[in-house]
Amino acid sequence: MSSFKGLALSMIMAHLASTYAETPDNVSSRLQVHVPQSLFRAEGYDHREALFGVPPYGGSIAQNVYYADADLCDPNVDTRRGYPIRGKDSHGNMEAWPSPYILLIDRGGCSFVNKVRNAQRSGAAGVIIADNTCLCSDQECVSANAGKELTCQTAEPIMADDGSGSDISIPSFLMFKKDADLVKAELMSNHMVQIEMQWALPSPDDRVEYDLWTVPSDVISRDFLKTFKQFAVALGKHAYFTPHMYVYDGIKSHCQGADGMNMCFNLCTNNGRYCATDPDNDLDKGISGADVVKESLRRICIWKHYGESDGIGREWWDYNAEFMHRCDTPDYFANDDCIKDVYKHSNVDGNVIDRCMRDSGGLEADATNSFLEMALGNQASRGVVVLPTAFVNTVALRGALTVNSVFNAICAGFLDGTEPKICKQCYGCHDQTSCIENGRCSSGGAGGGGVSTHTFVLSLFVVSAAFGAAAFWHWKKTREDMRDQVRGILAEYMPLEDQGDGEMANGSPMDFARRGASKGLIS
Repeated sequence: MSSFKGLALSMIMAHLASTYAETPDNVSSRLQVHVPQSLFRAEGYDHREALFGVPPYGGSIAQNVYYADADLCDPNVDTRRGYPIRGKDSHGNMEAWPSPYILLIDRGGCSFVNKVRNAQRSGAAGVIIADNTCLCSDQECVSANAGKELTCQTAEPIMADDGSGSDISIPSFLMFKKDADLVKAELMSNHMVQIEMQWALPSPDDRVEYDLWTVPSDVISRDFLKTFKQFAVALGKHAYFTPHMYVYDGIKSHCQGADGMNMCFNLCTNNGRYCATDPDNDLDKGISGADVVKESLRRICIWKHYGESDGIGREWWDYNAEFMHRCDTPDYFANDDCIKDVYKHSNVDGNVIDRCMRDSGGLEADATNSFLEMALGNQASRGVVVLPTAFVNTVALRGALTVNSVFNAICAGFLDGTEPKICKQCYGCHDQTSCIENGRCSSGGAGGGGVSTHTFVLSLFVVSAAFGAAAFWHWKKTREDMRDQVRGILAEYMPLEDQGDGEMANGSPMDFARRGASKGLIS
């Protein structure tokens, strides 16, 4: 039996791999060469975006390019090699790549993530990976490299995250071989090349649509689901959110046999029609794929009844947070009593949701479920290849799924002049959660200024008072010192009054000074 279960899991994973290979990367960016003019193309250069890193949505990076002449798999990057050739420093070594710069790196030798990470550590502002193999569909490239290469690649490369790319903050593109060879040739001829990497979000109107593709068992999206509610509420009617639950097509994965038998066992529902991977990779215990599908349908129904009308869905966010707090363990993930407790604490009517799950087609019979079929169609048409993935105005966001990155992308997606007040206050703020809560940015950043007006005025008053007090103390002390000096001088030159025996009259020599020097020193 265990061998059949292993086969079932491999069938799901094989379908996942084929999905990654066949799905095109929907490019939402632009790559252009500005210098030299001979390489400029009005339509820009074809490329593929990395599925990691943090692009500056709504902005661009235009810098000189340096060819590393290496695969950059070694973390000890030699910044004094490569092209164009630079001058020498006082020690006779070639100068390092002057920051800021975009680094051109050869593909191969290690993962894309490893290359970009090493480039980031060397000081690069962006990275261009130069493909080293022609696409078989690019006959011009294949012909130009005839005799140099034995093979060509049938599928476009995907700059996927290897699971460790969360620390990468710079953007990167992959440039196809035919175009990358032109840039490399220019650089190796010691000619400067300037490239612009640009990211744009469609800005059709004064409302931004954003989507999230995930699964209930996903670990990466947990923090986002726990904390983004207040952002969704603050954006209000200016933004419309749609959550999507990712399910696998059991028919295409061959989880339903010719005789209608469920070949993937507890990975699927509806007799093998709708499936999910096993979160703990143990088909005999813990959370099953069928449990994940069931929870996915439940969240779809909660959104239908509590979020679809306004695009905010307060109860939907509350349900997710409460579920993660109470039921997100192998023992309680599919526990009905735990689910009822989550319903109660998130103000969701469990009877309405259970009826929605049944009316859509249920999960038991060998029949289709209308909501799950819709989910399959949406994910196929959108071309989702990585989970979790957020979209803003139909453009997939790259890099780690964080509250700040999604909020900034949403604010960048508004038509100029239509941004809501919360974007003007908190866009680019370092602590955006605090900014949303307080209605102002108090930690520096582009949105809302560095400090509030109240704090600035109060600080200015305290500083002014301190300087005023110090100035008064200094004036008073200086005045006393001056008086002491004058008294000392007067004491030295004061006339002596002789008495009969030649002795000084009774009294202190300072009496003259204390009387205000009413008598002259000479007369």
